[in-house]
Amino acid sequence: MIERILFELGPWAWWVLGLVLLAAEMIVPGVFLVWIGIAAILTGVLSLLFWPSDVWLWQVQLVIFALFSIAAVFVGRRLVTRSAETTDEPFLNQRGAGLVGRTAVLEEPIHEGRGRIRLDDTTWRVDGPDLPAGARVRVVASSGRQLTVEAA
Repeated sequence: MIERILFELGPWAWWVLGLVLLAAEMIVPGVFLVWIGIAAILTGVLSLLFWPSDVWLWQVQLVIFALFSIAAVFVGRRLVTRSAETTDEPFLNQRGAGLVGRTAVLEEPIHEGRGRIRLDDTTWRVDGPDLPAGARVRVVASSGRQLTVEAA
């Protein structure tokens, strides 16, 4: 079946596959199919050059495609991770982590290890040692929407 498809489409089968994979990347984003699509297009370029050759069997084409795919994924990962810039707001989407180190006054007492504080415009549930309402506490850790505090 693969041999028949490659025979009918010729070297353009890899171009078609590459374009389908690039289009699929737009539908299902994840920055993964783009690299495999690029590998298919590169295999298509080699197919245009070597199509008349007796060595350019469909098995060889699949091996070349697999090697290009692996190489493209590694190169793509390196490009994507290299472009991660440092920012002046490292806790922009991690609000709880940005509260570590701040102090607040207990709004509700910590009883049996649980209480509430108000920081800015939000009330947070906290874990920590039993303390009365109005005591000053310092945020020492964050786990999701739960903060851990200690007496300040």
